[in-house]
Amino acid sequence: MLDLVTELACAGGEACSYVDVRWVQRSLERLTVSGGRVERVVSEQDEGIGVRVAARSGGFGFAATRDVSRSGGLAALRRAAAIAIAQPTSALRPLAPVPPARGSWSGQCEIDPFTTTIEARLELLLSADALLGGDPRIVRTQAESIAVRTKKAFASSEGAAFTQELTECGGGIEAHAADDDDLQVRSYPCAHGGSVAAAGYEHLLGLDLVGNAPRVADEAIALLLAAECPAGRTTVVLGDDQLALQIHESIGHALELDRIQLGEASYAGTSWVSPADIGRLRYGSDLLAISADATLPGGLGSFGWDDEGVAGRREMLIDSGILRAALSDRTSAAALGLTESGGCARADGFSRQPIVRMTNVSIEPGRSGTLAELVGDVDDGIYMETNRSWSIDDRRLHFQFATQLGREIRNGRLGRILKNPSYAGLTPEFWGSLDGVCSSSEWRLWGLLNCGKGEPGQVAHVSHGAAPARFRDVQVGVAHR
Repeated sequence: MLDLVTELACAGGEACSYVDVRWVQRSLERLTVSGGRVERVVSEQDEGIGVRVAARSGGFGFAATRDVSRSGGLAALRRAAAIAIAQPTSALRPLAPVPPARGSWSGQCEIDPFTTTIEARLELLLSADALLGGDPRIVRTQAESIAVRTKKAFASSEGAAFTQELTECGGGIEAHAADDDDLQVRSYPCAHGGSVAAAGYEHLLGLDLVGNAPRVADEAIALLLAAECPAGRTTVVLGDDQLALQIHESIGHALELDRIQLGEASYAGTSWVSPADIGRLRYGSDLLAISADATLPGGLGSFGWDDEGVAGRREMLIDSGILRAALSDRTSAAALGLTESGGCARADGFSRQPIVRMTNVSIEPGRSGTLAELVGDVDDGIYMETNRSWSIDDRRLHFQFATQLGREIRNGRLGRILKNPSYAGLTPEFWGSLDGVCSSSEWRLWGLLNCGKGEPGQVAHVSHGAAPARFRDVQVGVAHR
């Protein structure tokens, strides 16, 4: 397939100043069991070619096809070129320079999930699901897994030509407990689909869904009996899974350069950050250090090259609380006068154009030791873990998050369970209140499968590394369904 996309990239003709071609093949299997029965078995495969063209008259065009033959690819190229040429004549939008990428890359995968039978994976899920039930107050149980394999070939008129392959696998469990007045949910290892990594079946096995199921059920029932989270301002300690989502919503999206440049204003929104803020804005306390790293093993945002042929890289977005860089592609970087792209151009399959997306945006480990040591410095506060809901405005400034479980902190120790905890704030004030991050022994990488953006809409898979962190003087309260 690399030979075909290379041929197409060189067939743009004199009317085209730039052409890139992507072939993408994606296989997906998603399994769900509930209440001891198989609820869903989904097996999908999608394949096609996407062609992007820049005309010498200044316009860009894009076309895609599921016909992966030479004739199908050439037809898509002609359509993309016609769209580009039909645009009103304008100054050519520059692309930040990049050396032509060549070679191949593949993510880690020890046990191929697609060679593990569906029956074996269902048996694992059914075993975990069975251990979630047993108490009449558990009204729904669920166990699920997902496996995705994506193969790509890319070529451009600038001489790039490479292939990539990524395997993703993971899953999770969930118990719903109810009585006459309340409904509570407890998930493991996190909410919204569980834990998924750029890895093979070994990642799902390592989650030990069966071993954790009884605890998950017990905690769901305990939440029915728990006291409500008290309202007020207090110290909050966020578990690493919840902090990962906080990073995604209030840092990752806010630092996408196309949003900052107002290119996503009609759908995804803008940002409270301006282009002039880069290199000078205080985003948080001195303890806030955020990286974007597309080379991170196991990350869903890892790759050899992005979908514009820019090599995966690690870059500090925020260092000692100061904003140092934004997430960019070749177009947004050039518009800001940068000499290179941040390597964040990613597309959802073959039928979408690459846009600015997060790679693996993570908080760097701190020096506050273990979770017990972090909590040990809190006289009075609340620990919160496992996201339940979130809300944030389209500038990524005002937010409110709710979690499944809270724990009272008294005199440096975790105490009784609290239900329906929530916290709210303003992005710079919240990150400015950061005064402790656990050390590397507590740092985990969390995958997210449902990051939506773009017109027409695209869904991206990203990962965020986080360790539990402490924030002072945060508004907390009760989240009601």
